[in-house]
Amino acid sequence: MQLPGRIHDLFGEGAVWSDDHGGMSGETWRVTSPSGVWYVKRGRWARREAERLLWLKRWAAVPDVVAAEDDVLVLADAGLPSLEGREADPVAGAVMGRALRALHAIPVAECPFDERLDVKLEQARVAVESGLVDPGDFDDDHTPEHVYERLLRERPPIEDLVVAHGDFTPANVLADVLADDAGGPVLIDAGRLGVCDRHVDLAIALRELEGPAVASFLEAYGPPAPDPRRVEYYRLLDELF
Repeated sequence: MQLPGRIHDLFGEGAVWSDDHGGMSGETWRVTSPSGVWYVKRGRWARREAERLLWLKRWAAVPDVVAAEDDVLVLADAGLPSLEGREADPVAGAVMGRALRALHAIPVAECPFDERLDVKLEQARVAVESGLVDPGDFDDDHTPEHVYERLLRERPPIEDLVVAHGDFTPANVLADVLADDAGGPVLIDAGRLGVCDRHVDLAIALRELEGPAVASFLEAYGPPAPDPRRVEYYRLLDELF
């Protein structure tokens, strides 16, 4: 694998590269060597994520950014499992609810990253027109163009703004729910983090969680209750990313 500049030298001789891992999406490798464990991410979201993780570290537990150069991001291993596979676990649901409540409590004025609908819809338009959205992800009678047009027609009149994660799935929350002395959860895959409607996160979390985990998530997150129409809207918007 070709890496820019000094990044390849971080790992030393004998490093083992693997793409067989959980909890991180995109073009990501787990690198293991005698001196440590890292995750290497590559692609158009890498620099965005580096900026957001460095900012978010003031407010929440996130992986340490070891290096960021060109389209490559190197993260330290947080040493925790993701909640992927625990979608029906009420304990995992509660962990996610508390983590999201804390994230959404960050003052919006402190966040420099704008992910409001004007920005998201423009990103969606570019993705659709550039062919970056897989048509196979949609039903036979829908296309990315149809979904984008529906998003324009059904745009909510208001946005309930918070600092949102942008891809708040169980796989993107690291926590050891079985440990009595476990610390707080660690948030990963933060490339979409920014100021936007709270339903961006609620829509994705409620899509992923199942059974008793849904109730525990909502109880831990607290009021206000999600708006079903905005949940549906932001779930549809996520289909274009």
